[in-house]
This record gives sequence, structure tokens and C-alpha cells, in this order.
Amino acid sequence: METVRTQELLRRHLPPAPASVLDVGGGPGTHARWLAEDGYRVHLVDPVPRHIAEAEASGCSVEPGNARALSARDDSYDVALLLGPLYHLVDAADRKTALAEARRVVPPGGLVAAAGINRYASLFEHTALAHLDRPALQDGIGRILATGSHDGKKGFTETHFHTGPELEAEMREAGFTDTRVYGVEGPVRALLKATEQHTGESLTGSRMFASAPAAARMAEPYPDLLAASSHLLAVGRN
Repeated sequence: METVRTQELLRRHLPPAPASVLDVGGGPGTHARWLAEDGYRVHLVDPVPRHIAEAEASGCSVEPGNARALSARDDSYDVALLLGPLYHLVDAADRKTALAEARRVVPPGGLVAAAGINRYASLFEHTALAHLDRPALQDGIGRILATGSHDGKKGFTETHFHTGPELEAEMREAGFTDTRVYGVEGPVRALLKATEQHTGESLTGSRMFASAPAAARMAEPYPDLLAASSHLLAVGRN
């Protein structure tokens, strides 16, 4: 669901292929692969050697690197994607630097898209999994809800969790215009997860699964519903 909707949202905004795309923090090439298949010229940067090795099979060029200090020249790509770095950068100053670097490598009018994990995602996730009878987990999720941060000592990795308005503000403060934040999965991901968890059945191909993207699209005009989506995608122009 996350991948399908990310593709859908990016395809609305991407310039026509064969535009050049810098996939910053692109991991093993999850998005680089379909972008290359769509005809884009993709260069992937990631700090993890294993990811770089896997991404070489995705049809793009690869390079080890850091979102806060890109080797790319100014104005050298039509599009820069930050579909992983922002939630791994728990310090606001580091996120600001990463966004500034992404802006630097695209020309005026160039597209930058950045993903975030919703601050409320862990609450919805563990409600769906029926884990909230555990006081320690309640405490951890409570800290995420209050601060937007997880220290990575238990469970999930060290993470910053955005609200929709916060992610939009970070994009605008970085100098992007025409900024918009989308809820990626929309308001039904927890419902799907709970149904699969407690019935033991995969919903892929079901009417319920087919309804989920429709619900996400219907929610797009209503900013209040951003809080219900596990992942956020911000797009803006240099």
C-alpha cells in the first residue's frame, strides 16, 4: 500500500522521463527500480554498503553518500527524492541541512519530494496489533506522541516522527514553494492491518484492500486527515 501510493503520488508531480532523479537515502533501490523502469535516469545515494550493493541491480547508478553532504553539483538533477533520510535524522538541524542539500542539486522549478513517518503511526500500529495492554509500550508510544522522537533503545530504530504541519513547515523553511503534504496510505491502513492480524488472512486482492487507495485519495483535500496516515509525502518546488 505504501509503495503503490508513493508511486501514484510521485507520478502526479514528476516531469516526463527521461528526467534525471537523485534518490537520496534510496536504500536497496525500492523506488529507483520502478523509476528506472519508467524511463528515468536515476542515481542512488545511500550510506549503507549492503544497500548500495543491492541497488546496483535496480537499473540505476549508485554511490555511497550522506544526505547532509551530497557530492552532486548544483542544479545537476531535475528531481531529488528524500524518501528515507528525514525520519532517520532526529536533529532538526540535520533535517534542515538535508533539505538544503536536496534543494541545492535541483534547478529553479525542480522538484523535491520528502517522506516522513506520521507521529501517530505507532499508536495506530500497536492498537491494530492489540499490544496496548503493555504498560511499557504505552509509555514508549506516549513519549513519541508528546515529543515526536524515539530513542531507538527498544523496538524501532532511532526516529523522528512528523506531524503533517511540521513537515510542511520544514519544507517551506527550506525555501520550497508550492509545497503540499499528502497522507500516503490514508485513513485505513490500521484497519487493514488489524483485520489481517486477527483473521490470519491476506487482504491483498480483496474489496477492502481495493477500497484503501480510494479512501486515501478522498482524504487528500482534508488536512485534518493527514493525522490518520502512517506515512507522509511532501512535495515542493525549488
